[in-house]
Order: sequence, then C-alpha cells, then structure tokens
Amino acid sequence: MIENWQHFLLPYQQAVNELKVKLRGMRKQYQDQKQHSPIEFVTGRVKPVESIKEKMVRRHVQEDRLEQDMQDIAGLRIMCQFVEDIYKVVDLLRQRSDMTILEERDYISNVKPSGYRSYHIVIEYPVQLVTGEKKILAEIQIRTLAMNFWATIEHSLNYKYKGAFPEELSARLQRAAEAAFKLDNEMSEIREEIKEAQTLFSYKKNAEQNTAGDEGHRSEEEQSESRNI
Repeated sequence: MIENWQHFLLPYQQAVNELKVKLRGMRKQYQDQKQHSPIEFVTGRVKPVESIKEKMVRRHVQEDRLEQDMQDIAGLRIMCQFVEDIYKVVDLLRQRSDMTILEERDYISNVKPSGYRSYHIVIEYPVQLVTGEKKILAEIQIRTLAMNFWATIEHSLNYKYKGAFPEELSARLQRAAEAAFKLDNEMSEIREEIKEAQTLFSYKKNAEQNTAGDEGHRSEEEQSESRNI
C-alpha cells in the first residue's frame, strides 16, 4: 500500500517540470528564428491523489501495477493554433531522443462518439533522481484552442453527470464539437493570412519595445548630463 503519496509522485512532478521547460523551449526556438511556432502554449500537471484512487477503482488498476498501467499520472497539454500544427508537433516529438513514444492515439482523424478530438501520445521519460534513473510514463495531449475549450466544458459536465449525459445534452455537445472543428477548418483555410498578420504584429510590437528602450536610455543620459553641468 502506498503510504507516502508525496514521495511516490515526486518523480512525476519532476518529469512534468522538465518536459514543460523543454516543450516551451521548442516554441522559443521558433520565435527566435522568426518562424511560426506550431506550439501556442504548454501546460502540465500531476494527477491529484484522489483522482488516481478513483481511476484505480474505475479501471481496476492494482496498486502494484500503478506505474505501468496508469499512463496519465504525469500529463502535459500542448495547445496549437491550427490542426496542421498538431501533426507538426507530433513529428517533432517523434524526432526527439530524450523520450520514447510508446503509443499514439489520433482522436482527430478518429473522433470519439462524444465529439472529443485530440491527439494523445504516451511517452516513457527518464528522470534523474539521487537514487538513479527512473523511467516515468507521461501522456501528452495535443489539441487546438477550440478543441481544448470543448474538452474542458465536457470534462466539467462529466463530473456533474458521472458520464451519463442526458440525451439532449449529449446531442448538443456533439453539435458543439462539430462547430468547434468547423471553426478549426475555417482557420486552417486562412492560416497563411493569419500567420502573416501575426508576424507583422510581432515585428511592430518588438520595434515599439526597442524604441521605448532607446528613449529610456536617452532619458538617463540626459539626466546624467544635466547633473554634470
């Protein structure tokens, strides 16, 4: 029996922290090269103890098999602007040597009956502990902002109805999922226009910041000069 959950979850928290830094670093590399980043932002969490216990009961996971059979104790979420970005991120993750992909589940091409869309990747990630290396299972979910909005709402409602949605609500959620995906498709159609506009906006913003910085330096020089007179 797990007596010290904090000790048990520590390697998972380390894995989440490290992966967030690495994935956000990928986004920064694109920005430094003034290229469109397929990664909009990254979040991560370690599953709360009560959620782990509930899932163990629901999925009939034995405690001595917890590390092997529960793949999402460590969870990362990558948000993208466009559906095409999702598959670009998947390709980037496949190329990395610091993690091993164990499983991929494409719920975008193979949408769930509920309307849920996302791309899930289960990885094995090594963390370095004072006791040595420990390989941690983690799940990375990759989705658009529209997909994430729908999934967040559906997840909240799931707690209320325990997965047994009223028929009318279920139908509305499915229609909402289709509407969200239609929005994604429309944005994909004009993505080049969007990317160009974002590049121009970023360039203007950086120029304004640099100008403000120069004015600040001139002000300091002028103050110094007046003091010396």
